[in-house]
Amino acid sequence: MQFCRRKRLDRMTQMNEARVQKNGERERRNKRRFQIEQDVRYKMLYGQRIAETGTGRTLNISSGGVWFTTENLLTAGMPVELSMNWPVLLNDSCPMKLMIYGCVIRSNDKGAAVAIERYEFRTQGSRAFQAAQHPPLEVRMMG
Repeated sequence: MQFCRRKRLDRMTQMNEARVQKNGERERRNKRRFQIEQDVRYKMLYGQRIAETGTGRTLNISSGGVWFTTENLLTAGMPVELSMNWPVLLNDSCPMKLMIYGCVIRSNDKGAAVAIERYEFRTQGSRAFQAAQHPPLEVRMMG
């Protein structure tokens, strides 16, 4: 079984344990989180093969991680690939998809937390280009 980079997980755990909120509780987040709610597709990876797929919804995201709902409990320590439509258009015309590659940190009945190891934005073509590829269908009656 292929697990995520253990050194990174250990370092994150140490950083999280060092952070303490004013009320005495531990603060797990060391990056600013943004409430971005978007549909997400995930693939649990087992080596080069896809072990499980599912859908959910992102609840919040930061440069270091993402919290999202899942259909099932995900195995902590396993690599995962997430795909979501980005809510902002590039140059006000081109839709983008955010691809996230990371590791499941924890999972419960409400969702899963993934530590981001890398990410990339992919363009999906401008809306004008997409419309040109599928022009409106015109139907005429013969007779």
